[in-house]
Amino acid sequence: MKTLVKTFAVATLIAISTFAMAADKPASKSEKANVNLSTADLALEHYVAVTTEGESAGVEQLFAEDFSQKVNSTTNSRDELVKFFKKQKGEKLNCTVSSDIIEESADYMVAKVTLKFENFTKTDLVTLVREGNNWKVSKSINSYK
Repeated sequence: MKTLVKTFAVATLIAISTFAMAADKPASKSEKANVNLSTADLALEHYVAVTTEGESAGVEQLFAEDFSQKVNSTTNSRDELVKFFKKQKGEKLNCTVSSDIIEESADYMVAKVTLKFENFTKTDLVTLVREGNNWKVSKSINSYK
């Protein structure tokens, strides 16, 4: 009888520890971080953080489904860019960043983001659109000097 009680006690402890460890597990990679994109300015700030500071939280949320990026004669899709920025997590660019709003309305914004590096300058014309209650980047056109 004592052996049976000990067996149940050990089994109970193992089960409790297993459930406790399972409850403490970190969020899975498939869970997406929620980023506040309720204004065009917040979405533009987050875009700059993603492109220059290696921020990867909310990348999927930032780009519109029909997003495209044009760099010289090459066009990149949303999926290609999201994958690229996820790989760049934590990588900070050594540049000075400035942004100017070129045009703004209730449902869209066009901004010019300038990244000045030591030997060249990258200019990014970014179009943001309101989708429901959030703002998303719908287009990006890059040029280099």
